[in-house]
Amino acid sequence: MSGATVLVVDDEPQIRRTMRTTLATHGYTVIEALSGEEALEKIRTEQVDLVLLDVNLPGMSGVETARELRRTGDVPIIMLTVRNSEHDKVMALDAGADDYVVKPFGVEELMARIRAALRRTATEETTAPFLSDELSIDFEKRHVTLAGNPVRLTPKEFELLRQLVANQGKAQGHRRLLQAVWGPDYGDETEYLRVFINQLRKKIEPDPRNPRYIHTEPWVGYRFEPPTPNGGGDKASSKSSK
Repeated sequence: MSGATVLVVDDEPQIRRTMRTTLATHGYTVIEALSGEEALEKIRTEQVDLVLLDVNLPGMSGVETARELRRTGDVPIIMLTVRNSEHDKVMALDAGADDYVVKPFGVEELMARIRAALRRTATEETTAPFLSDELSIDFEKRHVTLAGNPVRLTPKEFELLRQLVANQGKAQGHRRLLQAVWGPDYGDETEYLRVFINQLRKKIEPDPRNPRYIHTEPWVGYRFEPPTPNGGGDKASSKSSK
């Protein structure tokens, strides 16, 4: 999605200059913010298609900023950090980030991550609506309700749910899900799936700890299955919701 507007949030001038030059070379419009507070203000006043957000910011941290951005909108967020532990990745994703890039990174890697975050499968695929006694999903309108109450999903949560429902009844492997939702450059980032599946369960499952719809296939991946008449989940999902 060349031509998109990217908000770069970083307190280091050299990083911002480098990102501005790199992104402009690839056809993106760049807006800058030096802090989380300024980023929130820019989001309110500017049309932003994607946020590149540094984890270590003065004042409000990058994780806190991501959480606030996610409360007010669904703009794609890519976190930038020097930390590479799984704990740090999960914390960033759980705060609402769509992706996580470790510094230093190559230009092509960053561009691929940006393209993946901007990808919208809604314009490329047609998935039949799903309707049960309590859960309703209209993929064309991007509208989800649980027990009659609207459910707000982020773009990546919605794409992941689409992939699961489109293949309901079939186990979807980790790599297949990652590549279908994030793009062909992904496949080993299983922590992404754990976080996003957990988020989806909190939003669409009446009891996230005993899933009725999104079931875990141990050592394989995940499966979407309409609930059985007795309303229970399968044995695998009852034992594990990871």
